[in-house]
Amino acid sequence: MTKPVSAASLGQTSSLHHLFALPPGRALDICLKLQSAILEHKLAPGLKLAEDEVGEIYGASRTVVRAALQALAHSGLVSIEKNRGAFIAKPTIREAHEVFQARALIEPAVARLAAEAITDDQVEGLRAHLDAEHAALDAGDMGKALLLSGGFHIEIADIADHKVFARMVRAMISRSSLIIALYWKRSDTACESHSHHALMTAFANRDADAAESIQKSHIIDLHSGLDLREKQTHGSSLSDALKGK
Repeated sequence: MTKPVSAASLGQTSSLHHLFALPPGRALDICLKLQSAILEHKLAPGLKLAEDEVGEIYGASRTVVRAALQALAHSGLVSIEKNRGAFIAKPTIREAHEVFQARALIEPAVARLAAEAITDDQVEGLRAHLDAEHAALDAGDMGKALLLSGGFHIEIADIADHKVFARMVRAMISRSSLIIALYWKRSDTACESHSHHALMTAFANRDADAAESIQKSHIIDLHSGLDLREKQTHGSSLSDALKGK
């Protein structure tokens, strides 16, 4: 039988809910465990997530498993193909470049809007989010750090209060989290601490010019921190990768 959602896992939902609608109950537990295994490189891109096998691993019904996989599909971490089933998403090298090129165009403008609109309470909320991100990184929880790092950018988009930009940022962050997980070549790719702290200073000072410039450099740094070369991917089997999860 699958274990109840732990307190640590529930802590991830504060950033997960920014990325996609979460399923209830046991499906949430399976969703969190699968996304963690994907983002920590324990499951290879393209690997099939057979409902029966996932259900056997977690002692859950196909209905529960299907709800978890549907949520992951909404996030972009899983693709569901008609008459074939669910597979770990496998973004191409070209898509990876295009996602970060788009982020470099859009997110600096979003950061400028956020710096102009941010309140003191929102500054403190971002600081708390950043603290949680670094705590996850210090604990070696790369999956959670990736989610929190993406959530930091989404919170900035929410503060900017531009609905079209916010939808675009959510879509890009969901995809880039998987891209970073697959292609990072530096351990700090998930979270550029200096850039996020510099952004916090710009927001606290309501310095829109600095926020825009720092965000642009930050996205470029993230892009350069990826090993975007064609290569074979190797991962554990589903049952091996999910042992203990």
